[in-house]
Formats: sequence, C-alpha cells, structure tokens
Amino acid sequence: MTDSLTQARACFLDGLAAFESGRLPEAARHFEAALELAPGRPSVMLNLGITRMRLGQPRQAMNLLEQVTALEPQDPAAWFHRASAHGQLGQLEASVSAWDRLLELDPRAVDAWVHRGSALRELGRLDAAADSFRRARALGGDATLLDYYLAGSGATADGVPQAAPRDYVAQLFNEYADEFGAHLVQALRYEAPERLVTALPAPAAGHWKAVLDLGCGTGLVGALLRPSAKHLVGLDLADGMVRRAQSSGHYDAVEHADLVPWLDATGQRFDLVMAADVFIYVGALEPVFAGVRRVLVPGGVLAFSVETPDPSEGGGLVLRPSLRYAHAEAYVRDLAARHGLRVLSAQRGPLREDQKRPVAGQYWVLQAPST
Repeated sequence: MTDSLTQARACFLDGLAAFESGRLPEAARHFEAALELAPGRPSVMLNLGITRMRLGQPRQAMNLLEQVTALEPQDPAAWFHRASAHGQLGQLEASVSAWDRLLELDPRAVDAWVHRGSALRELGRLDAAADSFRRARALGGDATLLDYYLAGSGATADGVPQAAPRDYVAQLFNEYADEFGAHLVQALRYEAPERLVTALPAPAAGHWKAVLDLGCGTGLVGALLRPSAKHLVGLDLADGMVRRAQSSGHYDAVEHADLVPWLDATGQRFDLVMAADVFIYVGALEPVFAGVRRVLVPGGVLAFSVETPDPSEGGGLVLRPSLRYAHAEAYVRDLAARHGLRVLSAQRGPLREDQKRPVAGQYWVLQAPST
C-alpha cells in the first residue's frame, strides 16, 4: 500500500508539472494513473477535472467535479470549477446554484460574484446580474470591467460606454482563438464575411491593390479576398488571433494592435478596408471612421457589418445584454456624411445565430470621394 501511495504521489506531481507547462494531455494521463493507484483522492480528481475542462471536455470534468463536491462539500475551489463546468455545458441555472454554494462558503470571492452575474445575465435575469456585479465591485473587482457589465445589464445612469474594455476584448478572443473559425461557421452559422464580400463593388483595376482587414480574427475574410487582393494586411487586438491569421497564409502581413491607434499612426494607404463583425466590440465609431478616412485612397471603399438595434432598444449606439454593441442606421448614415463617405449600399440580413436565433444586422459599403 505504501508503495502504491508513493507511486500515486509521484504521478500526481508529474501531472502538476505537465499542467503548469501546458502539456495538458500528458497531465491528464498522469492524474489518471494516480487515481488508479489511489482511487477516490479528491485532490487528484479535482486536478483531473480542471485539466479536462482545459482540454474542452466539460462532461468528463463534471463527472469528476460532482464527486469532489460530494467528498469535500466545504471546498470553495471544487465548487468554483464545478460552477465553471456547468457554465461550459450551458447549464446556467445549475451554474448559478454552484456559485451560490461557493459564496456561502466565501462571501468575499470576487471572481465568483462576477461569474455568477455573467450566468444570470445570460439567463436574462438582469437585475440579479447587476446586483452580483455591484457586489464584486464593492469587494475590489475591476471597476472598468464591472461598469461595462453593469451597463450591459441596463444598470447604470451614466449612458452607454463608448468602447468595450481593451483587455476584455483581447482576453475574449484569445480564449476563443483555437476554435473561433469552426465555431462561428458551424455552430453560429456565421454569414458576415460572405455577405460583405458579395456586396463589394468590382475593383476598378480588376483587383484591389491594398486591402486592410480590421479585426481579421483567424482569416475568414482574408480567405475570401486573397484571390482579388494584391496586398492584404490583417490587424487584430488578440495575439492568439494574430498567430492564427499569420499561419493561415492568406495575409501578406498581420499587425497586432488596437485598431484606432494603428489607423492614426500608420503610413500605409488602402483602396479597401473591411470590418466583418468587428464594430460590435468597438462601440462608438467616430474615431474609427476618422482613422479609416485617413488611410483610404481617393475612391477607396469601407465595407463593414453592424448589429441593428430593436425598436425597443432605441436608436444611436446601444450596448446589449450580450455585451455587444448595435448601431442604428441613422447613426451610421450621420457618420458617413460627416466624414464625406458616400453610401453605395446598406443591406439588411442576418449576421450569425445566438441561442439558435438569427442576429439581425446591416451590411454597409461606403466610398471616399475620387478626388
């Protein structure tokens, strides 16, 4: 028995080392070996469950984490990861219940209040979500991020934030980078790139001389434009997306930068600027239009998609409970006029699905003056 426990501990330590080094499949094998040698150890099951979560296997993780919370019902870490697993599985009510259990054990757990609020927001329980975000803020949580969450829950008197927090957007898409393209196309029926490219006018020379793909992601727009672009530049805020775009082979260059400062500073000029499903995370578009107008050559084209607000949401700039921005048609037309951009087309159509329902959007194609 002593030899088995010694071997189990060695396997467990090897698993921790592999996990810390990012070698997740290896970590899982070590933790599994430790469990075979010493069955029922909560610490081993917890770490194997966390590893399964990181490997994108929430169902396998849940089987382990339910056992851990049964064996160690007073362990906040076990409830934290169980609540997270419920969230990954889309079991939002169960996730809220698990967060509640954790907060009974540790009422000052800021991250738990934030995650609880996010689950409640997804359930549409906005008042309860706002209460969680306020509790997190009072306990010292990230004020900028939580104010953004509160605005998305309709719980602020300060108006719509003009932009999403930079770190929030970067983290969101870094976490999403590996599965971004496949998830958008297969699960969310993402139509924006194809619809936007189809709406473009024919390039004057038979090809686009220089194209800028704002918020290029993994390269879905780049793949469609590569045959007609002599020089194609991608730009993205998330380094994970930048790496994916670079490896796609669609771009001549990929820039890792925030789009407004980059547009204000670059010496490059373009006859086509694209932004497919990007402005939903940008917010106020005045600085973007100014920067794009600066980099467009005479006669250059700006093509982009936006979500369109429902009549009940009002006009102008709207921050939705989804934490995505919507831009009313009048708002975009006013910006276009103020920056001297002619509207070539403004077509309505779905962007993608959310909760199995189509998200209404609008596809804009604007053009700078020829002289």
